[in-house]
Amino acid sequence: MPPTLSGADDLKGKCYVIDGDTISIGGTHIRLAGIDAPELDQPWGKKAKFAMVALCKGQIITAEVQEGLSYNRLVAKCTLSDGTDLSAALVEQGLALDWSKFSGGAYRHLEPQGTRKKLWRVAAKHKGKLRIEN
Repeated sequence: MPPTLSGADDLKGKCYVIDGDTISIGGTHIRLAGIDAPELDQPWGKKAKFAMVALCKGQIITAEVQEGLSYNRLVAKCTLSDGTDLSAALVEQGLALDWSKFSGGAYRHLEPQGTRKKLWRVAAKHKGKLRIEN
């Protein structure tokens, strides 16, 4: 059964990192809003996961749940207690791309030069697996 939280039911707690753009809080899988990171079996995928682990380790995460689901996961803007946006942090590290279809371009300016080319190479090698659109 799909999760059914709304914005009024934001989640807060320590998380388990699934991959670069998915975490779990209290057993609820959450897709980070507005970004796309490589999957674990793709180049840069494990590095993206471990960067997210480094950000989240020992931290309390607040997930501001948004409307809709992504692959049966809640979608949320996730932040650390100091206000750090996890999506922004991963994009700034060059390990995820702004997914403008869902972010409205909110993270595009944070992408280091060459990141799209680097991660698009991933798409060419793993055709159809990386979901980003220009």
